[in-house]
Amino acid sequence: MIQFKIDEERCIQCGECATDCPGGVIVLDDYPRITDEGGCIRCQHCLAICPTGAVSILGRDPDASVDLENNLPDPQALETLIKGRRTVRRYTGKDLAPELIDELLAVACHAPTGVNSESVLFTVVREGVVMDRLRCEVMDKLASLEEKGWLPEGIVAQYLGTALKVWREEGRDVIFRGAPHLLLTSAPREAPCPVQDSHIALTTFQLMAEARGVGTVWDGMFMMVLAVCPELTGRLNIPESHQLGYAMAFGEPAVTYHRTVQRGPAAVNVVE
Repeated sequence: MIQFKIDEERCIQCGECATDCPGGVIVLDDYPRITDEGGCIRCQHCLAICPTGAVSILGRDPDASVDLENNLPDPQALETLIKGRRTVRRYTGKDLAPELIDELLAVACHAPTGVNSESVLFTVVREGVVMDRLRCEVMDKLASLEEKGWLPEGIVAQYLGTALKVWREEGRDVIFRGAPHLLLTSAPREAPCPVQDSHIALTTFQLMAEARGVGTVWDGMFMMVLAVCPELTGRLNIPESHQLGYAMAFGEPAVTYHRTVQRGPAAVNVVE
């Protein structure tokens, strides 16, 4: 049920909700109404665009939303956040507060998805003790593959072989970088763009994590592990029907960066 409702005392009949509806399923008679619930993509544009908060949809109370006016970040602050974000490869090992993890995921689920499918699944390791078990399990699997000569040749074997060697000789984890938490995103294969949606969700998570002082690292090493140990996706309870997006380790940083870096200029291809 779409539960599209109009507060007639608030509605000024501006028609913005009808004009902006991506599905074109809202019409303005005396007051706005939905003509085809099946055509609604549940984007809540109508709730967001109403200047008086007269529109409610999907049971959402417009008064529970945050007004955008005077509440958006300063462009300079946002620029600094983006330029100051660093990949973190050193962690204290302390568990983050569960409430903080919940907050980051609650924000990340607002990331855009193709046709507003909202189908990204966030698979998270919330506790360091669970992460430690996964860490040891991964190293045991790699050791078994190496002993049997089943590690693939090339760059993957080189990286994973080095990771296993460092683990054995130094007890140092270069796959997860000692992070106490792990996040993987996936989406149903039949979704319009499952991989892209998953990457956008992780990027959104990462920026919010940066704003909250949480370190993150895009975990390409663990993606290599999953390529040679695909059974681990089942161990992580990721549905077989899902396309895996990417993995990100995260936690409290054991490092402090003091300034932005200087990159560019951007490589730009202008179409004329």
